Amino acid sequence: MSTKKIVVVSAGLGQPSSTRLLADRLAEATARTLLTEGVPADLEVIELRDLAHDITDAMLTGFPSEALAAVIEEVTAADGLIAVTPVFTASYSGLFKSFFDVIANDALTGTPVLVGATAGTARHSLVLDHALRPLFSYLRAVVVPTSVFAASEDWGGGDETTTGLPERVTRAAGEFAALVSRHATERVDPFESVVSFEQQLSRLAGDDPL
Repeated sequence: MSTKKIVVVSAGLGQPSSTRLLADRLAEATARTLLTEGVPADLEVIELRDLAHDITDAMLTGFPSEALAAVIEEVTAADGLIAVTPVFTASYSGLFKSFFDVIANDALTGTPVLVGATAGTARHSLVLDHALRPLFSYLRAVVVPTSVFAASEDWGGGDETTTGLPERVTRAAGEFAALVSRHATERVDPFESVVSFEQQLSRLAGDDPL
């Protein structure tokens, strides 16, 4: 089976970064799962911190730099995307949102996406459902059912076995790998066959055959 290209986007700002650590765990678990199915994976990690100035310039001018354009091409051509952000003011970071703002709205149509977030306390975990999932649904990506949040306590003491984080990572990676392994080279817009409101009215009136 052909190699699947998986791009990992990390919006962590620090070095070392818990956001990057979570992104790496998700990527490694996905690659392991795909390998058990006989599907090799090509992983590429993108640190948005390194592109902060390019992203800001693109927001202001409407034109990405050569480096940013190359990254956008990698992201939009991937068979799967892992996107992880730190939580700022109860939502994704501005850098994370700005990066996806400079990508065309339909460029991720049909792309499997695994989302994750990190923060100091577990009370921020709802960001996955009230911010990240709607963002990628708007971009017409296919978001896996399980998303992963990691608080500071999930990394505490070097022992993660009591927090459930490894189990959440494994479950999410399994769902993501299943989507990636079936991902076609030519993407199909899941909204392409939706019947417009006007067509539905015409059918009800008997003017448009089924």
